[in-house]
Amino acid sequence: MTQEVSYKRHLAKTITWRMVGTLDTIILSWIITGNPFTGLKIGLAEVVTKMALYYFHERIWVKVGIGDSRRRHLIKTVTWRVLGTLDTIILSWIISGDPFTGLKIGLAEVVTKMILYYFHERSWYKINYGLDKRKRVKKWRRTS
Repeated sequence: MTQEVSYKRHLAKTITWRMVGTLDTIILSWIITGNPFTGLKIGLAEVVTKMALYYFHERIWVKVGIGDSRRRHLIKTVTWRVLGTLDTIILSWIISGDPFTGLKIGLAEVVTKMILYYFHERSWYKINYGLDKRKRVKKWRRTS
């Protein structure tokens, strides 16, 4: 079944994920660098780059022919993590001035962000916001 997905849904998912992701980046960057201000700089710099990347990632996945399933969520998790990790490594390197700090932060995020992203995707899968057809089908099935 194809779904009509509104841009509002993608924006809402982008914002909620960015809140979770930014908090994770700030905490990990602070722990790794030992400097809370470096953690804040890296986390806040990512807000803009990650929201843009995430939004376009969502739009591309609307067109991907993998149906709604755990497999789709896992593949989507991995593709997002690759993009997100590269962005984190580059920004952390630029802000800290140390490529190894960028690598440490990026690699630490691979684990935490994949876990957080998977549960974010599963949560949004259960929410009908912006999915008019799925909502109508569920209502129809309940009444028949």
